[in-house]
Amino acid sequence: MKRIGILLADLFDEREFLYPYYRVLEAGYLPVVLGPEAREYRAKSGFAWKAELGAAEAPELAGLLIPGGFAPDYLRRSPAVLDLVRRVAEAGKPLGAICHAGWVLIGAGLVRGKRVTGFASIRDDLVNAGGLYQEEGVVVDGTLVTAQGPKDLPEFMRAFLRLLG
Repeated sequence: MKRIGILLADLFDEREFLYPYYRVLEAGYLPVVLGPEAREYRAKSGFAWKAELGAAEAPELAGLLIPGGFAPDYLRRSPAVLDLVRRVAEAGKPLGAICHAGWVLIGAGLVRGKRVTGFASIRDDLVNAGGLYQEEGVVVDGTLVTAQGPKDLPEFMRAFLRLLG
């Protein structure tokens, strides 16, 4: 069974984690929850989920999803997370980032020249990093799928799963 990584850190948006987790499972893939380290992380609401592995221990992945919330601010501080995100992108595998997850893409140096979207408050960050910001709910540029927020989850996951084939 092919594995899809999902990154977590404290203050993740549980909707942007749970919806993709179960959509990946329904599509016949194995979701692998990863964090800067293997431990339990708490969502903004207090909901908790355990990362099975640290990013440095990630197995071979068919794709990677990055939920939003405030977790991306922590994720982008982890060299192991940024290395994993770069490796997935460089391998041409689907990479999905929703809401504030664009911060992780910026940290990994993956935004310059790419059509992207994200939560309105990180628009300037995406533009200043060289991204071609689109005022759309979901944007696909090659194997990169970005979305603005929870309302875009159905279209975001349809686009991501299409890229997986």
